[in-house]
Amino acid sequence: MQLWLSHGSEVSIREQLATQVVLAILSEDLAPGQRLPSTRELGRRFHLHPNTISAGYRQLERERWVEFRRGSGVYVRDKKPKGALSSSLLLDQSIANLFRAARDSGIPLAEVRTRMRWWLELQPPDHFLVIEPTEELRDILVAEMKKALTFPVVGSGLQECRSAGALEGAIPVALPNKLTMVRPLLPEGTELLTLQVSSVPTSLAEWLPAPADVLVGIASKWPEFLKLARVVLNAAGFHPDNLVLRDARKPRWQRGLEQTAAVICDAVTASLLPKNCLVISFPVLSESSLAELKRYQEFVRSPLTP
Repeated sequence: MQLWLSHGSEVSIREQLATQVVLAILSEDLAPGQRLPSTRELGRRFHLHPNTISAGYRQLERERWVEFRRGSGVYVRDKKPKGALSSSLLLDQSIANLFRAARDSGIPLAEVRTRMRWWLELQPPDHFLVIEPTEELRDILVAEMKKALTFPVVGSGLQECRSAGALEGAIPVALPNKLTMVRPLLPEGTELLTLQVSSVPTSLAEWLPAPADVLVGIASKWPEFLKLARVVLNAAGFHPDNLVLRDARKPRWQRGLEQTAAVICDAVTASLLPKNCLVISFPVLSESSLAELKRYQEFVRSPLTP
């Protein structure tokens, strides 16, 4: 087992020892039943008092990672303690795996530390960047994300995202069917999050079965929304003659919508409809996709925990 114990660190020797042993157990560098170096052996190797090493082993025993066998030594327990993987341990394990992978690849420790410092000094992301070539769809995606998130959200076409500074501080996101177009435009190594589309049957469930002889409006600036909504509503049992389609890009597009029982629309068009209309806004993005964006947002904004 490889150990590093630093006398000049802000972290106590006890904590350094305990953390490294736990990581070695989690990564299976230490197997169940394996004997740990004695306190006397580690004391001599690192010029430490045996009591200091013993304190680390006692902590590991209290946390049920190891067991003391009288007259024999300290051994890794056969079973890991329940609830062992705290956020700190998960992070430590990831860092330990990084160092191990670098060592296996022959990369010097000094180079690893240099690259880690470079990454840590980068500007943290401060907004989501929706990369979508269709302006009307892009506006809808931005509107839905703004409603669900506290992070700023901006949109960009394919060419705009290539301009200098467009990606600075940005978390790029795109729909699944646009990834092959967007990814080549980004610098190598840039993370691109995939936006997942909501389920149409799930969105329609509460409005089915379709009532007979009821006028239903469909309104949007995005032509594909009008097309998809009409096809899906027809399939769900709404008669084509009872659907009133309105392209919100055209003048006087709101006319006649007051006579409908409800207007199905996107997040942008919803704010433009007459107040006396029953608005049914169908989301483009799935709840799971928005939940993933929220987790990313919390990851970036979460304060350091003690």
